[in-house]
Amino acid sequence: MSDDQRDQTPAEPAAEAPAPAQAQAQAPVTTGPEPEPLRFFGTTWVNHDGGYGLRRVGVAAGALAAAVIGAFLLRFSYEGLEIGNVGPFLSISVVVLFAIASSIAFVKAWESFTRRPNPSSDEAALKGLKAIGFIGGLIAYFLRCLVEAPGEKLARAEYERATAEFARRRSSRTGNPATRRTKRKK
Repeated sequence: MSDDQRDQTPAEPAAEAPAPAQAQAQAPVTTGPEPEPLRFFGTTWVNHDGGYGLRRVGVAAGALAAAVIGAFLLRFSYEGLEIGNVGPFLSISVVVLFAIASSIAFVKAWESFTRRPNPSSDEAALKGLKAIGFIGGLIAYFLRCLVEAPGEKLARAEYERATAEFARRRSSRTGNPATRRTKRKK
């Protein structure tokens, strides 16, 4: 035995394993499906509690403020192009590019609040375009916050469907199948 091993204090004895009856009592009780947490809202969208209204106001104000700041930054960059005297073609092209990218980002963000994208869709190919048109995505987020938490309608439909399915499965059970007796043939 080395000096390092002797200097160490002995570990505390391991806790005893709970009895089988205690293990069953400690088993988690399934109460149904868990709601999906939404960004900035968590699961407060389910019952509209926990400051849900204040969160919606705060997120809407934040999205609008970020869109306004982004618009000012784009304006300053456009003024930089004008100062650089790059010509009217490039200046107009930049404005048109940001307008198209913002409109595409708005539409894609708005669609994402009502339905899930297909796994095989071209969402990954549009990431760069949506990043360029970030103002459109922020405006979509702001407008959706005026009605509900962004994505709440989709999450609520999925949660209610899962809850109904869980209730249907639970109601069809009649007890522990292991304790059932087999029917005797007469």
